[in-house]
Amino acid sequence: MENQEVKSDVFSMLMQEKEYALEVYNALNGSNYKDPQMVDIFVLERGISLTIRNDASFIVDMYLNLYEHQSTYNPNMPVRMLIYVGDLYKGYIKQIGADLFGRRAIVLPTPKFVVFYNGVEKRPERETLRLSDMFANKTQQAELELICTVYNINPGNNKNIFYNCSVLSQYTAFVEKVREYNNVGMEKPIESAIDFCIQHDILRDFLVKNREGVLRTMILDMTFEAREQMIKRDAREEGREEGREEGREEGREEGRIEGRTQGKLEMLIEMLKSGVITKEDAMLLSQKTESELNKLMEEM
Repeated sequence: MENQEVKSDVFSMLMQEKEYALEVYNALNGSNYKDPQMVDIFVLERGISLTIRNDASFIVDMYLNLYEHQSTYNPNMPVRMLIYVGDLYKGYIKQIGADLFGRRAIVLPTPKFVVFYNGVEKRPERETLRLSDMFANKTQQAELELICTVYNINPGNNKNIFYNCSVLSQYTAFVEKVREYNNVGMEKPIESAIDFCIQHDILRDFLVKNREGVLRTMILDMTFEAREQMIKRDAREEGREEGREEGREEGREEGRIEGRTQGKLEMLIEMLKSGVITKEDAMLLSQKTESELNKLMEEM
């Protein structure tokens, strides 16, 4: 069930490489598998949206691993993972030709849910998110449960994982270099960070091979993040001036996912119209067809 569909962030691009996916799996699970060909990469046919999508999923030794990378903490990951794994199991059952209505129980790969966090907000080294904590009515034993482990991969955290996983260590070094160059106001922080990493053997082969794709995705993500930070600052200022109204924060939380989705689409369309990216780039980043993009451009 392999699909080489381009994903819209560098972590997803890395995890499409079987060798890298296996290295991360070994580091998290204390295993020592050597053959990348035993990795069966699965991806959803279409993401739920531009910002809510499955980053990486693959099977190793009948374990279905769902990995997500985030630069913003999201407590809703358990329900998102629930949606992803349902679609992935549907595809798996179709692939093996199993009968959902048959008399034999279908053997499914055991799921593992992992989130890699590298945002600027300070978070614990490791966190556990449970689907049952989101239920309106708490029960002694939930009849449906899903557990996500969140690993903080910012420098200084989870050193044992970095020690055993060169690709994660180098990915973190690359992200830190982009942030460093951006914070000091360098004119082309992403291109400069790519050049630095290639020269210093940090994700060298990957960056040489995927330079243009990495550049496009990082420009989109950084532009959107900058816009989001500006919106947050405006919201805080508004709160100081008007005070906290009852229900305001709840309303913002309910609209956050929808707002992030729409905001990133709007930013992508703006970049397309201004010539920063091509229509082909926009189609790959948004996972939308040309006709869908044309419609969005007319609406925006």
